[in-house]
Amino acid sequence: MSYTQSYYHIVFRTKGGQRTIPIDKERLLYKYIFSVSTLSNCKVFRIGGMEDHIHLLIGLPPTLAIASYMKKLKEATSQWMKENKDFPYFKGWAEGYAALSCSYNDLPNIIKYIINQKEHHKYSSFAEEYREWLLSEGFNIKEDFFLKGDT
Repeated sequence: MSYTQSYYHIVFRTKGGQRTIPIDKERLLYKYIFSVSTLSNCKVFRIGGMEDHIHLLIGLPPTLAIASYMKKLKEATSQWMKENKDFPYFKGWAEGYAALSCSYNDLPNIIKYIINQKEHHKYSSFAEEYREWLLSEGFNIKEDFFLKGDT
């Protein structure tokens, strides 16, 4: 018997960082993300975000690569949102994403962080949050390319 755990805190944003996820309709999107994720045998711990980005905390099965999951998730949600009248301005997702592995013991703090997105973003923009988060996780940011190329 093998034991595996693969938890990821994922952040991805709308194309060009446009505010195309209406706050009053975000729950519809989250339900769809939950559906796509569970059909991929992922365990969803939390979904949240803002008008321009999504935070997702999931457990991946050992047979599914994060890149394959994100490709499937972005394609499915993009098609669904473009066909859904509740998201009239949505043009697609930005090309990249951040997916950081985390431990089981990290889950409660990450869940709280995702729950508090609305409060957090009263004081910082997505770019500020994303930069701070990546730096705190040890990434070297190439400023010439940071949040560019997805317009």
